[in-house]
Amino acid sequence: MKGKQPKYAICTVNTGYEASLELRKLYQVVPDESAARYEQIRIIDESGEDYLYPLAYFEPVDLPDPIAERVSRVA
Repeated sequence: MKGKQPKYAICTVNTGYEASLELRKLYQVVPDESAARYEQIRIIDESGEDYLYPLAYFEPVDLPDPIAERVSRVA
């Protein structure tokens, strides 16, 4: 996920964070260059707040702009 950070990512691992992350769920990414340097990603999780998680727990999703807009309105 170098370069432009995606706005959304899918959770592929939730070990240790089962209450905060659901497998196969789409999460909104909060840009955080400092976190990326430490191989972490800032995600708005099930609590509705943003927290740092291991980058390896997510796969970036590149949504077309119209769909990303619709998803962001729902969240």
